[in-house]
Amino acid sequence: MSQPMLEIRNLATGYGLIPALQGLSLTIAPGEVVALLGANGAGKTTTVMCVTGVLKPWSGEIRLDGQVISGLPSSEVARAGVAVVPEGRQLFSDLTVEANLAAGAYRLKDKRQIEQTREEVVRLFPRLKERWKQRAGTLSGGEQQMVAIGRALMSRPRLLLTDELSMGLAPLVVEQVYDTLAQIVSTGLTALVVEQNPRMALKVSNRGYVLVGGQVVLSAPAAELASSEMVQEAYLGTGGH
Repeated sequence: MSQPMLEIRNLATGYGLIPALQGLSLTIAPGEVVALLGANGAGKTTTVMCVTGVLKPWSGEIRLDGQVISGLPSSEVARAGVAVVPEGRQLFSDLTVEANLAAGAYRLKDKRQIEQTREEVVRLFPRLKERWKQRAGTLSGGEQQMVAIGRALMSRPRLLLTDELSMGLAPLVVEQVYDTLAQIVSTGLTALVVEQNPRMALKVSNRGYVLVGGQVVLSAPAAELASSEMVQEAYLGTGGH
């Protein structure tokens, strides 16, 4: 069996004295797409914050391709090849679309590679070319999400984390965003898709983990989780926000 691209072992952390994750373990194989599902407050975003180095673990370990990354500063985690599309998008709202994408390419040194990656992003999201010189803060929610995904892809990551892509978007836009994500991961990119909306996340994933109270309560193939009414009702509510 090949070494996991991401391995989280017995991860515990929290805010102040309040635990948010309690012994979380999961693995993602190279080229695999895994959904991390759970209701609001289950610990999904906390998991992303630990992997990306924004939040320090209390205990446990996170490995990227065999190398320990838990506890590293977020800049080093990013340099190691982890990119995130954060909850709420977190764009530089006063900067143009072009400048936001350029900010994502800081890991790359080769100008030709930066140009090539930018062309790939624009191919995925033709709308961004039309909005190229427009400030990100003036874009629609769906367009901002395109910029956020594009910015993450500009670093040519080994591991892509997406946190609540569907949040605040109209259903039709959510469908479009996830159709594009399906295209992106079909190239073999390893991804962790963190979502409150199980239907969308499971459509693009191979497997899924369900989080409740900072612990994994269930792990199963995506098709199994998608078809299980018991799982939907017991752990995930209606799958909306």
